[in-house]
Amino acid sequence: MTINPDQILQFSPLHRLQWEEAQQKYVILYPEGMVELNQSSAEILKLCDGEHNSAQIVEELETKFAATGLSNDIHNFLNIALQNGWIKQS
Repeated sequence: MTINPDQILQFSPLHRLQWEEAQQKYVILYPEGMVELNQSSAEILKLCDGEHNSAQIVEELETKFAATGLSNDIHNFLNIALQNGWIKQS
């Protein structure tokens, strides 16, 4: 399963993305445990809000961080997130 650039991305209702004060980072919580995220991964997942597709996520992050050429890294991470069940497409 790979990201379809035209489909809207949404964080999975079976997982929760939240700031963890003890670790000073965002984490994904799920019944079997927790995944600690780096800042880049958290910024991508925060935009998987049911309103953005992958192209919009790339555009928003490139604008936010005044950067270009982030598309491959973002799409690679989104594919990993999709395969792990952290996000879903609609």
